[in-house]
Amino acid sequence: MADLPKPRARSPPLPPPPPAIFYGPVEPGNPVVENFERDLRACLSFLRRKWDAGEASASQQELHRRGVTALFNIWNKYKPRFPDWYYNEKLVEVGDQLVEMKEYKLALSHCYERYLQQISSVSADTPGLDVQQFRASFFPTGFRDQSAARMFHVLQLRSTCLYKMVCDNDFELLNQESMKTCFRILTTWQLIMQMTLPHEHLCWLVYNGTIHIYTICRHLMTIGQSAKVLEYLLWACVCMESSVPLLALHYLTWRATLYAAVCQCYYDCQCDIYGEIFARRGLMKIDELKQIETMSSSPLSVETKKKFKEATVKMAAMIFKRSAFEPRRRPKGLFRPRIKANLRDTQHLPWPRTITERLLMEISDCNSSFFLAILEALFDKNRRTLVPSPPVPDELEVRDVISELCFAATDILDGGGLSTQGNTTVEVPSGVITASSTLMQLILAGKNSISADAAWRFLKMAFSYEEWDAFDHATLAFYSFLQSQNKKYGRKQKLNSKYF
Repeated sequence: MADLPKPRARSPPLPPPPPAIFYGPVEPGNPVVENFERDLRACLSFLRRKWDAGEASASQQELHRRGVTALFNIWNKYKPRFPDWYYNEKLVEVGDQLVEMKEYKLALSHCYERYLQQISSVSADTPGLDVQQFRASFFPTGFRDQSAARMFHVLQLRSTCLYKMVCDNDFELLNQESMKTCFRILTTWQLIMQMTLPHEHLCWLVYNGTIHIYTICRHLMTIGQSAKVLEYLLWACVCMESSVPLLALHYLTWRATLYAAVCQCYYDCQCDIYGEIFARRGLMKIDELKQIETMSSSPLSVETKKKFKEATVKMAAMIFKRSAFEPRRRPKGLFRPRIKANLRDTQHLPWPRTITERLLMEISDCNSSFFLAILEALFDKNRRTLVPSPPVPDELEVRDVISELCFAATDILDGGGLSTQGNTTVEVPSGVITASSTLMQLILAGKNSISADAAWRFLKMAFSYEEWDAFDHATLAFYSFLQSQNKKYGRKQKLNSKYF
């Protein structure tokens, strides 16, 4: 029997490459650092070339694949060779570059999540995580050192990446998992804000948190989730009022925007009385700040007056949204003959011609602010634009108010309103509709013009409520506006439904 060949001796494993500190300080000039930076530039170049390629193609997918693979290998290769402080710093730095390139998924999975795993074994999305546990997991050394500032940055960008990924993949939030992700982000921001609220030097985090919460909540409100996001918007308002630096005049406009969003949530949930109560509360907070500013030695500047006017107009519109209807409703069990005025007989009379116009003149001082209040009063989240129907069939008084609102709006579009109040006539520029300014800008300037976005929004509302006379008038006015613009506005610029 032939002798079997002897097995070859296994060669000893190669020693691991020396760490970067072996060659000196971890800084430019260190050979490990230089090799790392070279590999990283090559990796990011693949992703930048993919971004510059434009439309999706096979070459674009190949560049993306090579970039992802290279980045994964780089982190695994150099992690044992760098100290933790340098490795973590580079994770965040590369993640920020990927966010700029809109590579949100890659930044999240290969940078920010890696960074969080380096710091804590607890996930930021862990259900039932309270403030003490959150702080102990991610801020074991407190809020004063550099690592805390980096952690706050990572948590913010992590939330941004999660939300951007949801918007890219499922903007309509048709998938339940997408909606759950949004609520997880909101909960995480609640924890961050609750943790940082007692520290005034971290008020910027509270402010950023309100912006993130508002952005996501408005998105969820468009798909009928107003009842679920109400608590988060209320939380954002409470945080703005509880932080002394955020009570300053500089943040008044943003506070009013949050107040208006809370009111809209109440109205969407058919809790009109709470919407009006909260709007009146917001108006009271605005008046308190105005009194404090008035007590100062210097008079209020023009910009300060504009901020107070904008905040007051927003709250007044939310109050009018209910007060225009509620006094006109017929009490249950009480018989009262219904007297309906013929609106056409009063169309050439000066304002106020109806009860609704009288209420408008009590809360506003120009046609543009009237129009904003009308749009808010007519807006109903539960109505569909392309399925026209009467508002409430069994409440004829409500239908009367709708008609009066549309009657007032068409008169404003025709150049009426305050421009013909009394026996005097205020000059109105040719063409009431303008594309050069938003409705709020016109309100702050005290103009009697209407923005194109607002006019387009009213046109859809008139169609939805079956107010055909108002619809015809608005159509003619808007068509004349498009002709005056040589159809450039209608062809090149998309109408925006947000008029705040």
